[in-house]
Amino acid sequence: MEEKTNIIKDLSVEEREEILVDIARTLEDTAREAFVEGNTQFAALSNNMAEAIRVNADELARDDPENAELVFQQAAAMISQFEAVHPYRMVSMAVH
Repeated sequence: MEEKTNIIKDLSVEEREEILVDIARTLEDTAREAFVEGNTQFAALSNNMAEAIRVNADELARDDPENAELVFQQAAAMISQFEAVHPYRMVSMAVH
């Protein structure tokens, strides 16, 4: 984890923004799974964090790489916390 966050400062603005949007998408997926499992508080927290990251991704990536790194660390910690509690996540076999 330390290696990834140290690399964020060395990335271009576009790459930093892309990483922030990807982590927001992962938070939304985690929130969806938590909601399905009945953990509405964690789902709401994850959704709010994902929305805040999406809204501010451009500004964080362009103007504030240090805070972008902190946001990335916090989001990764949230995802890791969910994965630690749910090591065997549901896998949908539905065909769309």
